[in-house]
Amino acid sequence: MDKDEIHLRRLPAAAPWGPHADSEFHGVDFLPEDLNEAPEETGMRVNKKYSCLPAEEKGIHIINIRAIEDIGYDQHESTLLNSLSKNPDADCKYGLYFRDGKRKVDYILVYHYKKSSAGKTLTRRVHHNDSSARSTKQDQPLPGKGAQLEMRESEPHVDYHEDDKRFRREEYEGNLVEAGLELERDEDTKIHGVGFVKIHAPWNVLCREAEFLKLKMPTKKMYQINQTHGLLKKINSVIQKITEPIQPKVAEHKPQTVKRLSYPFSREKQHLFDLSDRDSFFDSKTRSTIVYEILKRTTCTKAKYSMGITSLLANGVYSAAYPLHDGDYEGENVEPNDRKLLCEEWASYGVFYKYQPIDLVRKYFGEKIGLYFAWLGVYTQMLIPASIVGIIVFLYGCATVDENIPSMEMCDQRNNITMCPLCDRTCSYWKMSSACATARASHLFDNPATVFFSVFMALWAATFMEHWKRKQMRLNYRWDLTGFEEEEDHPRAEYEAKVLEKSLRKEHKQKETDKEKLTWKDRFPAYLTNFVGIIFMVGLTFAIVFGVIIYRISTAAALAISSTPSGRSSVRVTVTATAVIINLVVIIILDEVYGCIARWLTQIEVPKTDKNFEERLIFKAFLLKFVNAYTPIFYVAFFKGRFVGRPGDYVYIFHSFRMEECAPGGCLMELCIQLSIIMLGKQLIQNNLFEIGIPKMKKFIRYMKLKRRRSLDHEEHMKKKQRYEVDYNLEPFAGLTPEYMEMIIQFGFVTLFVASFPLAPLFALLNNIIEIRLDAKKFVTELRRPVAVRAKDIGIWYNILRGIGKLAVIINAFVISFTSDFIPRLVYLYMYSENGTMHGFVNHTLSSFNVSDFQAGTAPNDPMDLGYEVQICRYKDYREPPWSENKYDISKDFWAVLAARLAFVIVFQNLVMFMSDFVDWIIPDIPKDISQQIHKEKVLMVEVFMREEQGKLQMLETWKDNDKKKGENCNNHSPRLPRSRSGSLSSCHSYPLDV
Repeated sequence: MDKDEIHLRRLPAAAPWGPHADSEFHGVDFLPEDLNEAPEETGMRVNKKYSCLPAEEKGIHIINIRAIEDIGYDQHESTLLNSLSKNPDADCKYGLYFRDGKRKVDYILVYHYKKSSAGKTLTRRVHHNDSSARSTKQDQPLPGKGAQLEMRESEPHVDYHEDDKRFRREEYEGNLVEAGLELERDEDTKIHGVGFVKIHAPWNVLCREAEFLKLKMPTKKMYQINQTHGLLKKINSVIQKITEPIQPKVAEHKPQTVKRLSYPFSREKQHLFDLSDRDSFFDSKTRSTIVYEILKRTTCTKAKYSMGITSLLANGVYSAAYPLHDGDYEGENVEPNDRKLLCEEWASYGVFYKYQPIDLVRKYFGEKIGLYFAWLGVYTQMLIPASIVGIIVFLYGCATVDENIPSMEMCDQRNNITMCPLCDRTCSYWKMSSACATARASHLFDNPATVFFSVFMALWAATFMEHWKRKQMRLNYRWDLTGFEEEEDHPRAEYEAKVLEKSLRKEHKQKETDKEKLTWKDRFPAYLTNFVGIIFMVGLTFAIVFGVIIYRISTAAALAISSTPSGRSSVRVTVTATAVIINLVVIIILDEVYGCIARWLTQIEVPKTDKNFEERLIFKAFLLKFVNAYTPIFYVAFFKGRFVGRPGDYVYIFHSFRMEECAPGGCLMELCIQLSIIMLGKQLIQNNLFEIGIPKMKKFIRYMKLKRRRSLDHEEHMKKKQRYEVDYNLEPFAGLTPEYMEMIIQFGFVTLFVASFPLAPLFALLNNIIEIRLDAKKFVTELRRPVAVRAKDIGIWYNILRGIGKLAVIINAFVISFTSDFIPRLVYLYMYSENGTMHGFVNHTLSSFNVSDFQAGTAPNDPMDLGYEVQICRYKDYREPPWSENKYDISKDFWAVLAARLAFVIVFQNLVMFMSDFVDWIIPDIPKDISQQIHKEKVLMVEVFMREEQGKLQMLETWKDNDKKKGENCNNHSPRLPRSRSGSLSSCHSYPLDV
């Protein structure tokens, strides 16, 4: 230390410091060459037990400073020290590299430790001096000066829980070093009590793991991609020129004419690969994936059930693990990086009209997230034609509303049709013409074009699925995923813990623990809990819908009493709107509750792998959220007004509330209101406001907590944060399930009840344009960088989409036939109309009732409310008139209409299903040009290996010929073996190498 001319005043060695006495001293390394030879001169004690394994077994030399007796210094000495120290942050690009500025940080482990709040810091580094120059940096706090601090620090304090975590970390990190990774620890951060372990994978480890994972890497061989010719080439060039303004300005998005041949990486065949730039051969996404695989399979024997980083995170040994973002995305002097480029060309609302740079998204986040955004982009593009057709259907309804004879008859006051009361006693008779506005509005969505639109949307759904499959194959080819098969994942930490618990109960020997596994008998209580829990949640949803029905009935009766005559006409709309808002609030609340319950139910099942866990979670969450979102809509579409009864014999709930009826124009208008409010409200509040507001709120809370815990030291406060500190303050990545779920539910709104709301695709399109940029901004700026996961498809979500598409055909068939008046109109037009027009249709659908047949206590309290005495009132049903022998019985017209409805359902369903399957069959899953390119790659790869084998054979033949010539020369010119200059015998014979 004398050579640096820094004199540290040593105090008496009377205060032994605790296990957290190691620290960093603002970038100055206390690692003199002669540390072990002269410990008295430095006032430090050396401890070589940093790792759980002996240093001799590792072939490395470990220096660990476990305690500092005491170091005190005056303020001017501190200033001198800081002036002489060099800021290492600029060399390591503020956390993107190790302290040497050369080795890139591929992964970060974060842990919590107890740290004195009064101390400065002192650096302690642990060097692993082996061939790969692995290093571990560990920073510990340095106590401050003063007698009070000495007394506090000298008191023995033992935290066995913290010590156990520290021992596990030391063993785990030692095992990581044995696996070839290089570590560097940093506890001198602005986040007090939080330490970071930086991990770097050297070249030999990357090569080894890439071979294990069978990663396809680009070779030196390049080939020409087949280009279109003739008319198609001209059309493509015109399309490219037209779409050029909406293309993102990134290199990865430009059309490729040549492509490198890819092959699974092999260390024996490194000469085949383009290794001209080793630093960029494995990009940051691939490097973090490789490190994560090592972290998952590296075990910690101190916790026998622990299997890699997942278990250590679950047990709190580490608090977080994540790869780093490439750098900052905003600022004046920010170096160009992929994150900044994504923020400018993708995660910005100003580029909403542009295509997504999917290849760059895949390069930065991995294939799984890239496929999600590619699918979302394809879905949004396919919504454009659906929205256009929906707008045309809606405009057709607007254009023909004045020509619709049934609504004109309902609005004609000259018909003087008196309707029966909507409730008992308090409601009076009313004129059908008062429902004129509802009838005219119903025609906007209930017209012949609606049937065409339902057929169109069924075919649209089939076309969308086929288009996505073809797009998926193109991405698989571009991303070198052809032939990729997912391997079985590592067991989850919870599964391993259950297996250990089971083995201990059975008192098996230690070596037999791994042979145990969980059977259905072990999971039976969890299965039973799942079944009962799901049934209970579904029952809760039905109960809430039933409660809203009671609200509608009671509120309608109350408003009918208090409203003025002019306000009574709007009672139905008021009740419907308020009930739908209640349903919306309940749906949003239960969505969050059901998501948590689905996760809990999946956790108690203890699935073996992360993939199994995700699939089971998706199934439960989708089931509960599907029931939650669509139950109110199903009620209005198929149950409301079906079990009402008739005047004089109504159906009552709890003997008090009469079942509500549909409006004279049918329930389709009310279904449209219900669907539109729930869909728009759910998208606006849950999908957008929650996604923006909740992350912002969590980020603000974390910021306030860190600000409260932050040191008052001005120098530390002004120090720029490292990259891993900034990323630690971001929100952890929670998976793609919530993102997919909201889009799948929206897909259901677009397809399941589209017959009642043709504008649903338009609102979905507007939402998705915002959703893409909102999700992009969240991934780039709000979330920690997720680990890149390879995937060749969207998994179980594709099957759910196909199921919804098939279900949509059936539901739309029933909506058209039973909810709308399309079938009754056709039946009247072709069976009962006298002049072949719709005149008289409204009167045909109404039955008559004699008011003298009211049950006692159910007749209106004010029978003269309309100004005249009512003898006969009308109600919507097909029943015999009161003057018939079988009065009020179901008439023959009802059975005729019912038969026509059922026939339509069967014909519509089978016809549309056949057309969808035909579309599925006629469109190939793999585009022809892609299949040709895949075949071309296989042929080229065979050629490469054949040339390599031929080169080896030629080399072998050359060696044999040379050896033969040398042998002949020896036989002709040298009958005896001459001695060499050194005196040993020399030979002309050379032996060929073993190839």
